[in-house]
Amino acid sequence: MNINDDNSGIYNDDGTKINPALISKPSLCVTCKKDELGGEEEILCLLTRNDQVEEKEFKCFAYESKYKK
Repeated sequence: MNINDDNSGIYNDDGTKINPALISKPSLCVTCKKDELGGEEEILCLLTRNDQVEEKEFKCFAYESKYKK
């Protein structure tokens, strides 16, 4: 599924389509290994970011660092 095409996508609870280009990506997401996976992970991450768009602090309980410790 391509979340950017006109025939499919993801929607808010009120039925409005979510435009992925308008959802900012927090720095935590940039360092997450799931950021590069695409597919279902991309959708889940987008929904998580969209749910917290008005929050002061971003929290993600699925975060996994792409850098080995």
